[in-house]
Parts: sequence; C-alpha cells; structure tokens
Amino acid sequence: MQNIRNVAIIAHVDHGKTTLVDKIIHASKILRDNEETDDLILDNEDLEKERGITIVSKNVSVRYNDVKINIIDTPGHADFGGEVERVLKMADGVILLVDAFEGPMPQTRFVLGKALSLGLKPIVIVNKVDKENCRPDEVHEQVFDLMFNLDATEEQLDFPTLYGSSKQGWMNTDWKTPTDNIIPLLDAIVEFIPPAPQNEGILQMQVTSLDFSSYVGRIAIGRINQGTVKEGDTVGLTKADGSVKRAKVKEVHIFEGLGKKRVTDASSGEICALVGIEDFELGDTVTSLENPQPLPRIAIDEPTMSMLFTINNSPFFGKEGKFVTSRHLRDRLYKETEKNLALRIEDTTSEDRFNVFGRGILHLSVLIETMRREGYELQVGQPQVLFKEIDGVKHEPIEHLVVDVPQESSGKVIELVSAKKGEMKIMEPKGDLQHLEFDIPARGIIGLRNNVLTATAGEAIMTHRFKEYAPFKGDIPGRINGSLISMESGPSTAYSIDKLQDRGVFFVDPGDDLYMGQVIGEHSRDNDLVVNVQKGKKLTNMRASGSDNNAKIAPARKFSLEEALEYIQKDEYLEVTPKSMRMRKIYLDENERKRMSNKES
Repeated sequence: MQNIRNVAIIAHVDHGKTTLVDKIIHASKILRDNEETDDLILDNEDLEKERGITIVSKNVSVRYNDVKINIIDTPGHADFGGEVERVLKMADGVILLVDAFEGPMPQTRFVLGKALSLGLKPIVIVNKVDKENCRPDEVHEQVFDLMFNLDATEEQLDFPTLYGSSKQGWMNTDWKTPTDNIIPLLDAIVEFIPPAPQNEGILQMQVTSLDFSSYVGRIAIGRINQGTVKEGDTVGLTKADGSVKRAKVKEVHIFEGLGKKRVTDASSGEICALVGIEDFELGDTVTSLENPQPLPRIAIDEPTMSMLFTINNSPFFGKEGKFVTSRHLRDRLYKETEKNLALRIEDTTSEDRFNVFGRGILHLSVLIETMRREGYELQVGQPQVLFKEIDGVKHEPIEHLVVDVPQESSGKVIELVSAKKGEMKIMEPKGDLQHLEFDIPARGIIGLRNNVLTATAGEAIMTHRFKEYAPFKGDIPGRINGSLISMESGPSTAYSIDKLQDRGVFFVDPGDDLYMGQVIGEHSRDNDLVVNVQKGKKLTNMRASGSDNNAKIAPARKFSLEEALEYIQKDEYLEVTPKSMRMRKIYLDENERKRMSNKES
C-alpha cells in the first residue's frame, strides 16, 4: 500500500496560500511541459481570481519520491469557516502560512485553533520574506506565542519552520539564504507530517465535503477512517437521528493531480469521492449496513446573518437580466444549498420573497455576485443579525475585530468602534502601524467599514471573525445621514445635479437613467429628501458670457456590492442586475412611503 500524507494549508486571506499550492504542483511535474496554465490554478472561479480569495476548499494530490501528498486548500476568510472545520477532519497535519510582515492575523487564529484542537501537527512557513520591511524572526516568535495561547501541546509547539517566497518559488530553513526550489518544503512534509494510519476493520468514512455534477448529482467526499470501500458495494449511511439508510456505491474516485481518477477500491487513509450515494448530509458516515459503526458528527457553524432576497420589481425590471421570475430565483437559491452548506433558505408568506441565512456579509455577497454574473436580476434587503434566546436572555453574535491603522488615525477608529458598542481588548504598535483589537456586536460591523475608511483616508486594514454569542448589548445608532431620492423618472442633468450639490453627495452621474424612488445620493442631514435631478435649464435668447457651461460637478460616489449592502437602510432595497446596482426605496411613491411609516409608528 502506498505511503500517504494528508495535509491542509491554513493562511489568512492574501498571504500566498494558493500561490504556494501552484508552486508545489509545478515542482512535482503534474502538468505536462506543454500544458499552459494561469497563476492560481486552484482559484478556478472568476470571483476567486478577482478577489484573490479562496471561497471553496479544494483537493489536489502530488507525488514526491514514492509518497503521495494529498493537499487540502482551505478558505482563508472566516465567513467561509463552515468549510474549514470539516476539511481539517481529512488532514493529519497542517501547513500554517504567515506573511513575513503582517504576522498571524485573526482569521489565521480562527482556523489554527480548530486544527490544534484536532491534534494536527503543524509546519510553519513564513512567506514573502522578499518584501520590504519584513520581520521573519519577530513573526516566528508571534506564531509561537499564538500557538501557546491556543493551548498547543509540547509536540505541536516543537514545530519546524521554513522561510521563503511562494511567488519566487523557493523555501529554506534560513531566510537569509534563498534557494531555487521548494523541495525543502516537500521534504519537511514527508518528515514531519505523520503518515495516514492504516486501520483494518469495518468501513468508516465520514462525509466532510461534497461536489456536484450535473451528470451524476451529488458526490460524497471524505477520508476513509477504517476499512476499504469497493465499487458496487452496498453500504449503510448513518444519519443525524441515528437511522441507517441503504446505499450503493456506483463509482470510487481518488484525487490524482488536479483531477480525480476512477479506481475499483480505496483503503483507509485515502481521501476519496463516492458517486451514487443519495440524500447524504455532511457528517453522515458511510459504513457497513449490517454492522454500522458511525463516527462522531461534525458541528457546522450556524449562520449569524440573514437577508431578504426578492424578485426585481423596479421600473427597470427585465432590461438587463435573463432570469427574473420568482421560480428562477427559488430554483437557484435551493440549488446553492446543495454545495454551500453554511447557507440556509427559508420561504416566507409571499411566493417571491426568501429569507437567506449566511455566515456574514461576504458570504452572502459572494452568492449575490455569482448570481448576477449568471444573468439573474434580484433585490436584497438590509442584512439582519440573528438573535438567540439562551436561558431566557436575548443573545447576539459578537465579532472579534482587528484594525491596523496609522498612529495618527487610531483615536478616530477607537471612537467609531466604541460608538458601535465595541470593547477594546488590545492596543499595541506593529511596525509603523497601531494594532487594535476589539470585541464588537455583529450589528455594529454593518456600515462600520465605510466610516473607518473615510476617517483614516483609506489607510485602515480591517478584519473580523465570529467569536461567540453574548448577551444583547443595547441599541446601536445606525446611519446618521438620510437619502436623496429621485422625484421623477428619466435621465439626470448636469445642470440640476450642480444646483443640488450643497444638499449632499450624489451616487449618480449626469445622463444616468433614473426612476422615481431611486436613492441617488446621501443627504447632508438626517432626513430623506426628494429631489428633481431631471430638470434642465430653461433656455432663453439671453446668454451670459462664460457662465452657461461651467457646471462643476463632484465625482459620483461608487459602491462595491459589500459597501452597498452595508449602506442601505431598513426601508431600502439594493437592486442587483448583471450590469448595474441601484439603491431604491422599498415604496417608490412618496405618499406610499409616508403612509407606511405612519402605520409602523
């Protein structure tokens, strides 16, 4: 039986994890010399490439000498934490990748804590030592302190460390002497990561991940803990309620290179994909039907945020998208739950509205962005935090927020976070930046990024992750400024925008096609204001020399999808189509808005 090492790679967003996997793939000569690839081979979705983040964990295997190394690429962002914990169950060791300047980040801590508690052996890589201002030795100390704080065992604290640059394709035990390859890393994996244990006995394979194929349906992926699975076997599938379902394995695949390879059987220690098993859920165990031996179930992180998804019913409905009906929206959302397991969908009393629950704004915005690229038109409401009743007390999700900011702006950041009920836990210098850590209600994070970036002239680096549910912290003030709302439908004119600039900041440019009730700017005061931006200048025979064409208009403020979701108010929707995003009032007519607000009050 071949020698197998199962290793997961952990890193914070943008610390070079996927680039490192690329280099391992190239070093082990999986790709033929004439096969061309882009960088970031594993980030194969457009969104992953653009944002530079791994959203879905993936498996790759390489062969080094006579050892097969199964590499599990994990998402770095805590909104995809639902992915991380499960995939770590397939590994015997982890590679922790940290940036030589930034050091361990909060989301590294989140995943590393899970890995250490599972008893996995770590190898540390201090990456990007070719960067200016890097501090590899300090970062090594920080990693040791972090592992110590996370209750690592003596054996885990005695971790090997490699230094290098994934981008330049080298690794070594000393950062001052670059090499020309990453062979030292492959040697370290073979030497320090324990071989996958060979357990004889009754078959046990826990479903920890899944794939979906339009030809064969859902494919169960997991690591065989004990025994052997063969093509054509009749097996038992143990469910959450303790029942055992009969299932038949039609095909067995193992991971080979960048793809899968069909085999007749697979033994313990191997990560494999089974085709033909239906109605499985994550955490189910594939085992013997006559003598079932289920493994302990995995807890999937609960959603902490919800958002209302509804069909697009704006005046511009159907102009840009091809999937616009409630049936299209419903089918697409339920299809997403087949592979996106931290997501929940709930029907409402209305046919065309759905409550969608996720791990955070990024998690939900990735779904919205994917759908708009596929040609869907939809509207989403303001993100809402999910509360829980624990022992009769109302609890809310608390996030651990980390902000790195220039020294002179730190006071403003502390003030903004404190106003949102954040409690400061740590304040320390980090290079020429101030490092701040807070515990803040998840409600407080909605809309905070905009304010922090404005207050620090865009120089703050903000990251946050879910920490725990804690007692409700009281009311948090929302957005202070009201909205500027379009009074009529039609294209906006430079003349009227110019005349209204003292009323606030506009989000639209002259000539943009608008509709009545669309949110076109931010009012300088706290109330909403309906304005007419379609009005042109009355033309007469009189001309004033030089003053007719000198409308000086400030550039329109543009939002990314996440920023727009954080910006909208309770009585507003974000309309998302393949080509545009528009904010609008739920009730487009002003009289209808007033009637509804009186009804609510």
